[in-house]
Amino acid sequence: MSIPQRKIEETRSYFRRVDGNLTKSLGRLDSTAREVANHDRLRILHDFFRPGEEQYFTFDQTAAIRHGVDFKDLVCPDGISFKAGHFEMGGKYGRVLFLKEYASYIEDDMISDLSDFDRSLMLSIDILPIPTDEAVKEIQSRILGIESDITRWQQRQNDRNNFTAAIPYELEQLRAETKEFLSDLTERDQRMIFAVVTLVHIADTLEQLDADTETLLSIGREHLCQFSVLRYQQEDGLNTVLPYGLRRVKALRTLTTESAVVLMPYRVQEIQDPGGLSYGINAISRNLLICDRKRLISPHGFYLGVSGSGKSMGMKDAITEVVLGTGDDVIIIDAEREYGPLAKALGGEIIEISPHSQHHISPLDLASGYADDENPVAMKSEIITSILEQQMGAGRMSASHKSIIDRCTSNIYQNYFQGKGKVRMPLLTDWREEVLKQADPEAREIALAAELITEGSLNVFAHPTNVNMDNRLVVLDLYEMGEQLRPTALVVTLEAIQVRVMENRKRGKFTWVFIDECYLYFKYHYSGEFLYRAWKRFRKYAGIMTAATQNVEECLKSETARLMLANSEFLLLFNQSATDRAELSKLLHISDTQMGYITNADPGHGLLRFGGALVPFANTIPRDSGLYRLMSTTPGES
Repeated sequence: MSIPQRKIEETRSYFRRVDGNLTKSLGRLDSTAREVANHDRLRILHDFFRPGEEQYFTFDQTAAIRHGVDFKDLVCPDGISFKAGHFEMGGKYGRVLFLKEYASYIEDDMISDLSDFDRSLMLSIDILPIPTDEAVKEIQSRILGIESDITRWQQRQNDRNNFTAAIPYELEQLRAETKEFLSDLTERDQRMIFAVVTLVHIADTLEQLDADTETLLSIGREHLCQFSVLRYQQEDGLNTVLPYGLRRVKALRTLTTESAVVLMPYRVQEIQDPGGLSYGINAISRNLLICDRKRLISPHGFYLGVSGSGKSMGMKDAITEVVLGTGDDVIIIDAEREYGPLAKALGGEIIEISPHSQHHISPLDLASGYADDENPVAMKSEIITSILEQQMGAGRMSASHKSIIDRCTSNIYQNYFQGKGKVRMPLLTDWREEVLKQADPEAREIALAAELITEGSLNVFAHPTNVNMDNRLVVLDLYEMGEQLRPTALVVTLEAIQVRVMENRKRGKFTWVFIDECYLYFKYHYSGEFLYRAWKRFRKYAGIMTAATQNVEECLKSETARLMLANSEFLLLFNQSATDRAELSKLLHISDTQMGYITNADPGHGLLRFGGALVPFANTIPRDSGLYRLMSTTPGES
C-alpha cells in the first residue's frame, strides 16, 4: 500500500488504520495479514536482484549504521543495463510485460496460471481506487459526451434528409455499457478503480527469456487477454512491478470492484507452517500440507470417515510423523488391536490390558507434577466416582454416595502423604476397605458396587501398576476388554495417560494421545464425560489429543461429542455417508462445493480443517512400500 503524504506522522497514522481494517476484513474470510518487516522487505529485493545468492543474505541494521553501510549496497545487483525490450542484470536476463488488452470475460484463474509458471517471476497488480462521487461525475460526463456524439450524428443524417437511419452499433453499445457502469456505481454499490497488471521474469540466457516470454503470452491468449512487452519502458516497468509502491506505467484500465475480482492471485488456500508435520498434499495445488498443530488455540483433532476411507492409515501416518519428526511422546489407545506392528517397527511398547493379562494399571497412582494447578485428591475422587457410576448404573448415585467417595479418597491419600514416601501408593482395594469402615448406610451400597472391580473377577485395575510407560511410544491394547469392563478400562487408561501428560509437562515435553474408535467412549455416558474433561484439560498440560471413528452418526447423537467436534480446530474428514455429510455440513458450516471432496472420495482423500482453513487433501501411501504393509488393515495386505 502506498499514499502520497508530506508528514511521516500522518502516514503512519493512516497505515495503522488501514492495516487494522484490512486485517479485520481478511479475518472475516478466515485469513490473516501481517506487516512485512524491514528485514523481510530487503530479503525479497535481495532474492530478486541477486538470484542464486539467496542463502548469503544478511542484514544487521545496527552494524550497518555503525559502519556507515548503505542497505542498498546489500541488495542491488552488480550491474543492470536496460535495452529496448529486455534488461541484463548480474549475468541474467529479464523482461517486463504488461496486460494490454482485457477480454470481455476473464476467468479468475488467469493470474494463478501466470504465477504457477516455473520460472523466477514477480507479478504485480496495481489498483488505484477512485472516490465514488468523482467516479459518478466522470461517468456522467462520459454519458453526456456519448449522447452529444449521437445527437451530432443524427443531425448530420437529418441534414442529408435521412430521418430513419439507426444509431451506429458502436455508439449504441458504448452508451449501454456506460449506463450499465453508472448503474453499478449508483445502485449496486460498486467502486470504480484503475488497474494495471505488470510482470517481470528472469532467465539465464536471452534465448530462454524469449521462449519464456512466448509461453507467458500464450497463457494470456488462452484467457483471451493480450500481454505485451514494455518497449523502451523496461526501467519504468521494473520499478512498477517491484514492491516499492511506485507506479511508473500509465497503461491503466477502468474496472469496477466486481470485475477486478478476476485478478485474484490465489487459487487455493495453502497451509505450510514452519516446523509442522506433513498431512499429505493439497488436492488442488499439489503442494505439501505442513501443519503445526501446536500453534492452534485448541490443537485437539478428529479423523472421521467410513470404513475403508483411509482414516486409520492417515492416523498411523501422523503417528509415524510425530515419532520420527519430533521429540514428543506418543500414547495410543488401541481398541481393535491394529497398531501393534507399526509400534514394534518404531520401537514402541505394547501393553495389553485385559482380565487375563499380567499387565495392570492402578487408577489411583500419583506422579510428579500430577495436578499441580488443581487438587489431586479431588481429581482422584472424580475418577472413582466415574468408575462407580458405571457399576451402580445411571442416575443411582446420590449426593450422599459422592460425599462418602470423596471422604474415603481423602482419607487414604492422607495416610499416603503423611508417610512421605514410606507408605505405598493406595489401591482400589485400600479404598474399598476405607469405605467399609464408614458407618453410613450408603457406604454398604458403594462397597457392594465396588466389590466386582476390587475383589471379584474383574479386579484388573485393583493391582499396583506394573507396566512400563516410559517408552516414547506406548500402545494400550484394550481389544480383549469385555463389555462390562470396557467403560471402566477407557476411564482408567485415560487417567494413566493424564499422569504421563502431567509428568511430561514438567519436563517441557509435548504428549500426543491417539484414540482409535472413540465412539466406544460415547456409548457410555460416564466415559464420554471423562473424555470431554480430558479434552479440555490436556490442552493446558501440553497434551494433543486425536480421536478417530467410523461411526460418525453414532458419535453425533452425543451432545458431548458434538461439542468436542465443534471446538476442535483440527479435523481430517474422509469419505462420508450421506447422513453423516448432512450432519457435518450443519455442524461445521461446510459448503456444498466443499462437501464434494468427501462424497464418494477415494481412500486417503478428503477435507482438512486447520484453524479457520478448510483445504482438500490427498494422502496416499504407495502400496509396494514397507510402511504401507505396516499400516494397512485390509486382510492380506498387512
